Amino acid sequence: MRLLRQLAPAAAMLVVCRALAAQVGHQPDVKVAAPTRLDWVFALSNQSPAVPPAGWLPSYDSLAQTYELYVPATLKPGRAAGLVLFISPGNRGTGLAQFRAACDELGLVFASPHKAGNNVDTRERVRIVLDVLDDVRRNYSIDPDRTYIGGFSGGGRIACAIGFSLPEQFGGVLPVCAAGDLREESWLRQRVIDRLSVAHLTGETDFNRGEIERFRGAMLASVGVRSKTWVAPKTGHSIPAALLIIEALRWLDEGLPARQKLAKAFPATRAPADAPLSREDAAKLLLMEGKSRLKDKAQVYTGLMQLKGVLDRWPDLAAADEAKRLLLAVEQGADRTWEAQDIAEQRKFLIARVRALSDYATGPLPQQYQAQRPEMARAAIELWKLVIDDGQDQAAVADGQKRLSELEKLVEAKS
Repeated sequence: MRLLRQLAPAAAMLVVCRALAAQVGHQPDVKVAAPTRLDWVFALSNQSPAVPPAGWLPSYDSLAQTYELYVPATLKPGRAAGLVLFISPGNRGTGLAQFRAACDELGLVFASPHKAGNNVDTRERVRIVLDVLDDVRRNYSIDPDRTYIGGFSGGGRIACAIGFSLPEQFGGVLPVCAAGDLREESWLRQRVIDRLSVAHLTGETDFNRGEIERFRGAMLASVGVRSKTWVAPKTGHSIPAALLIIEALRWLDEGLPARQKLAKAFPATRAPADAPLSREDAAKLLLMEGKSRLKDKAQVYTGLMQLKGVLDRWPDLAAADEAKRLLLAVEQGADRTWEAQDIAEQRKFLIARVRALSDYATGPLPQQYQAQRPEMARAAIELWKLVIDDGQDQAAVADGQKRLSELEKLVEAKS
């Protein structure tokens, strides 16, 4: 069972052209009409159970949720629209003033949940966001390849958490004055790398700028995510003006052909536009993709990770039983190349993290984060020791040996 422990013909998407169920223009308080059909539990855990865990949001009411909605008059009849789903750090939705021009120009619906701010429990916050996303999709023809989840400050961190957990639902992530980490599951990290674009926006004097530019945003780019950062001049911790947002959204749209090509080859990479897949169908699609990749020697490791994803995410389904059987067969086989690929992936993410963390720890920090510098440096030192002991990437080893003395001085400065 070592592999199980260690490795921590579908129809084309149909775009259903629905009549606009709500008026064009601005609606400040749209009510959610039904509970989400989307897999909100997986955005908060490593499984997708048939029923949410006992005690999770026992008194939550989807029908009590509302959101701000803007539907531009420039939408083309009979053609799926894009969507910006933007999460506020406060009690009311935010961002429309800055996003409106981009929505008009690029044909994007805008939705921002209410009552999903930083003071709300994370489980409830995620559920509200996905209630809103599904409600918009029930009423409008929305293209998942042009659905961009974003947010400001703490809302941007939630956007990253949801987008990196459910990449099939989105084409990109747009965190403003915020950033986030990929999840630990190998197949899910690879899915983000293959499918999503991440557009970071920050201000010249934003106190999170260093984290975005030197740490989390830099790490995403280093491991292969299509990632880019824009810095708004003469701006602090705030949503930038419309021109920068238009530029970022155009850049997100530039990734559309690659997303469409990927979905044609592997339908599991994109959610259906009209109605979510059942647990069984989603598991079967990912299983099918994993089996397909196993036939290509260059993609065996990726395929194995997807089989592991099926087993972990839907352990009660028949697809998980088949995935387990296939994983055991590979583990017992003579070809052990997957082991080297597994180690190589872990090394790649380790080196990317320690380089970015070192850059963050040794660079300029705002006053409120300066007390954390010694702990950042200490964490970077421990990671560099792992890289040096591993000794397989000579450039990284040399880099670590040069950086250790500077990092050690930062730790010593605390005492």
